[in-house]
Amino acid sequence: MQPPPFRIGPLTIDQPFALAPLAGYTDLPFRLLCREFGAGLVYSEMISCHGLVYDQNKTKEMIATVLKEQPLALQLFGSEPEIMAQAAALIDKEPVAIIDINMGCPVRKVIKKGAGSALMQSPRLAEEIIRQVVAVTRKPVTIKIRTGWNHHAINGPEFAQMAEEAGAAAVAIHARTWSDGFSGPVDYGVIARVKEAVTIPVLGNGDIHSYDQGLTLMQETGCDGVMIGRAALGAPWIFSPTINIEPSRNLRLKALSRHLQLIEQYLPAERLLGKIKNHAAKYVKGIPGSSTFRRKIFEQTSFKDLLAYIYSLLQDK
Repeated sequence: MQPPPFRIGPLTIDQPFALAPLAGYTDLPFRLLCREFGAGLVYSEMISCHGLVYDQNKTKEMIATVLKEQPLALQLFGSEPEIMAQAAALIDKEPVAIIDINMGCPVRKVIKKGAGSALMQSPRLAEEIIRQVVAVTRKPVTIKIRTGWNHHAINGPEFAQMAEEAGAAAVAIHARTWSDGFSGPVDYGVIARVKEAVTIPVLGNGDIHSYDQGLTLMQETGCDGVMIGRAALGAPWIFSPTINIEPSRNLRLKALSRHLQLIEQYLPAERLLGKIKNHAAKYVKGIPGSSTFRRKIFEQTSFKDLLAYIYSLLQDK
């Protein structure tokens, strides 16, 4: 079944499966790869509002984009409304489709700064951030949240209502609390309650490991789209309705080789070799002899050698 498209502001999202923002992973090559496999919307890694405002080179590299990956949502994080607005004004000049505000990250170094999930404890501050960001951009502004701070403070539906009233064009919700981190049971019931609470589109997120699971989530909660994060690592075909849950060895290796080609085209591959090996090793999970393949991947001493090794596996039928 092909789910219907939905709109975020003036944008039509043809395929309602989105690549979630993942720190250290959702860079330009991986976003392009997921778009090629069918993702209808892709999100950048979390981008520091201070990094943008203070013109830091590393942050500027993170907002690089190309037309082929659109629609792209750039995700900002921070806790100071004025700085977030300044950063959003800078993004407004960039060729991206959406500005997303992270209000769901559970990582402690983000929480300590009052950003990410911490904002779910401070809805008035969160509202001011949304209002100030909306005021300085022509792009749709969206948010990503959790169900609440902990299981005694489930405020996702009320928080989403506040966001809509403040001008947010869509909300994505990870079906866990801050206290759950990335483990523990998900509560898809809260996604359904968020959908009932607002008129803007809702994307559901959390423990979706296949395209069919995503369809089931949409049917059971009424959400407009599905956001997939960690399950897409080493498995970008998760966004395709036509590929089996357990793809062939050849498909896995072709996807990996394409990923490496995109890395070679857009990133300083040799400098990022350790990160690239980590990505590459995920693709061989489930292949017979995968432990040997992973060991060989990590033995390669240059990007050129890694690329040659993967090509050799493709030729070895």
